[in-house]
Amino acid sequence: MNFYESLRTALSSLTANKLRSILTMLGVIIGVAAVVSMVSLGQGTRMQITEQIGELGSNVLTVVPGRTRPRPGMAVQAAQPSRDFNYQMYSDLKHMVEEEYIPDIIRVGSEINSSSIVTFQRENIRSTVVGTTPNYPDIQNFFPQTGRFFTSFELENASRVIVLGKTVAEELFGTSTNALGKNVRVGNVSFTIIGVMEPKSAFGRDLGDRVFVPITTAQRRLTGVRTIQSITVQTATAADTRPVTSYIEGFFTRRLGGDDQYSIINQQDILDTIDQVTGTVTLLLAGITGISLLVGGIGIMNIMLVSVTERTREIGLRKAIGARPSDIMTQFIIESSTLSGLGGIIGIMLGVLGSIVISRLSDMTTLVSLESAVIAFLVAVGVGLFFGIFPARRASRLDPITALRYE
Repeated sequence: MNFYESLRTALSSLTANKLRSILTMLGVIIGVAAVVSMVSLGQGTRMQITEQIGELGSNVLTVVPGRTRPRPGMAVQAAQPSRDFNYQMYSDLKHMVEEEYIPDIIRVGSEINSSSIVTFQRENIRSTVVGTTPNYPDIQNFFPQTGRFFTSFELENASRVIVLGKTVAEELFGTSTNALGKNVRVGNVSFTIIGVMEPKSAFGRDLGDRVFVPITTAQRRLTGVRTIQSITVQTATAADTRPVTSYIEGFFTRRLGGDDQYSIINQQDILDTIDQVTGTVTLLLAGITGISLLVGGIGIMNIMLVSVTERTREIGLRKAIGARPSDIMTQFIIESSTLSGLGGIIGIMLGVLGSIVISRLSDMTTLVSLESAVIAFLVAVGVGLFFGIFPARRASRLDPITALRYE
C-alpha cells in the first residue's frame, strides 16, 4: 500500500464519522485559534508601543536633574532641581554642539513645565504650560497645524507669544482656525496666539491639552525660577545615542560636580526594554494558550485508540491480504495528522477572525503575522503526529488471526 492509498483510506475513514472527527478536532481548533489571537495581540501591542516611542523620537536623550535610577545598595532618589541645572547650562551645551565639540548631535532643547489656567473672554481651561525652545517641534516630531512655532528672536527677547494645543484651541475658540492672532491669558499674563499644534497623542494621552511658550518667557513671566526641568539632545540616528551618552555624561558631571546630580534617559533603551518585555509576555501567552493544544492532542490519541478497537477486524483483514505493519501504522498516523492539520487550518482562520474582532471592539492593536500562523499550524500537525504514534503502533502490532476473530 503506497502513501496515496493510505491517505485515501484515512480520509475515507474520517469522513465516515464526521461528527466524531469534528469533535476530535475541536481541542486543536481552540488551541490554535487561541495561540494565533494571543500572539497577534502581543505583537500588535509591541508594534503600537514601538511606533509611539518612535514618534516621540528614538534618537533622543533627555537629561533631568537628580538620580532617577537606583545604584547598587542605594534607594531611588527623586529628581531634585539643582541651581546649576539652568538655562545657562543649556546655552553652553548648545554652543558646544554648534561648534562641533560634541559629534553626532544635531539639536539641543530644554523644557520647563507648569500647570495654569488659560483664559479667553469667558472661556477657560486648565492646561500644561510647556516653556521650551524653537526646535521643540523637530525634536519631538510634533508640528503646528496652523500658524507657526516661535523663533529664536522671540526666545531671546522673552516674547509673550503662545502656541496652543489643538484641544485647548477647540475648547476656547470652537475651532482651531479661529485662534490665530487672538490674545489669551495664562494666569495673569497676556499672550498672542501665533500657532495651533497638530492633533497628537502618546500612550493614550492627548497631547493637545498643552500650550507652548518660549522657555525664557515662562521663567521670567510665569514661574519666576531660573532652573529648568530637562535638557533634550537629539542625535542623527538612534544608533548614535549610546556613543553620544559618554560625551553628555562628561559635560554634566563637570558642570554639576558629580554623576549623581543628573540622570540620562535614553529613548532607545526604553524601546529595547519594552520590546523585550512585550516579547516575553507574548511567549508566555502563547505558552499558556498552547496547553489547549496538548489537551487536543490527548483527545486525538483517545479517539484513535477507540478507532483501532473498532476496526480490529479490518486491520486483521488488511494484514491477511498482505498489508505490512508499516502500512497500517502509516494509515493511522495519516488519520491523526489529518485531524490535527484540518483543526490547525480552521483554528488559524478563527484566530485571525478573533484578532479582527478584538481590534474592532477595543482600542487594542492586533497584528497577525504569517510566521505565527505557520508555527501554530506546524505545532498542531506535530501534536497529531506525536499523539497518533501510540495508537498507530498498537494497530500495526495486532496479530492478524486474533484480529479476524475479534467480535
